[in-house]
Amino acid sequence: MTSSCVHGLNHPWFLASSAPIGHTGGMARSIRVATRAEQLLGCAVVSTAPVVSTAMCTTTKLRLSDGRMAAVKTRTNPPAGFFATEAEGLSWLAQSRCVAVPDVLAVAEDCLILSWIEPGRASAEGATEFGRSLAQLHLSGAPSFGHKAEGFIGLLPMPNRACDTWVEFYAVRRVLPYLKLAVDRGQIDPVDAADVERVVRRITTLVGPEEPPSRLHGDLWNGNVVWDAQGNACLIDPAAYGGHREVDLAMLTLFGLPQVQRVLDAYNETAPLADGWQDRVSLYQLFPLLVHACQFGRSYGSRAGAAAREYL
Repeated sequence: MTSSCVHGLNHPWFLASSAPIGHTGGMARSIRVATRAEQLLGCAVVSTAPVVSTAMCTTTKLRLSDGRMAAVKTRTNPPAGFFATEAEGLSWLAQSRCVAVPDVLAVAEDCLILSWIEPGRASAEGATEFGRSLAQLHLSGAPSFGHKAEGFIGLLPMPNRACDTWVEFYAVRRVLPYLKLAVDRGQIDPVDAADVERVVRRITTLVGPEEPPSRLHGDLWNGNVVWDAQGNACLIDPAAYGGHREVDLAMLTLFGLPQVQRVLDAYNETAPLADGWQDRVSLYQLFPLLVHACQFGRSYGSRAGAAAREYL
């Protein structure tokens, strides 16, 4: 199911109160964003509110003349297909009818317009329901390990060309491309890089039992789980593909999630995980840690090396 709600207080999208178009403070930009939204939606914008920008995008909250609230994501000179890929990922998750995501109201090369998630806080009931829903999302499956088109993880290209096995896909589409990029950018120490490579060489003994491809969010860190006004989880900013479900779960625990143990317990009750899954968490955190090293610096490269050494 989709949510008619966008992005909460625990996500950097949400800040600032609405101001009528034309008031001081970012007036020129607000008018440009409002005009573009009106072109795409065919609906007048009554007011805008600036939202804290991230390294990836600037987001503006809109109040529309028909009473709806929306969020416009923009970026100067985005990579080709950047917003279309996000929109497709949201639609792919929504097709499962298992998790709440914002509705895609419009997408263009320069922006993405989504329905607004009224922010709230995680509730115990919401965390339990999120665990069940995430399990159902994964069980809804995917055609292959990979996806029909290349994607993005943050601003980095994300290779999605299908592989026959999960072992091959995780090694050659997820770990090695970002290890190489981190090395090229000087964001990982040579010793740490060598240890990650050693893990990849023996990865067939580490990944656990074979499973069919799951439908993954793909970038399921805390900031991409937004709790709505009813305390329920809505998922945003996917990097969606078919993969191993333990990757999404490892990402959830990497940077902390409210009531994460309730989520994991409900998940495991709904779709029991293979024995030893807790021992594979650091293995599946190698991918996001290397992505973060490429984008945000050497401290994440060090964490990737430490994670790799757990398996050596």
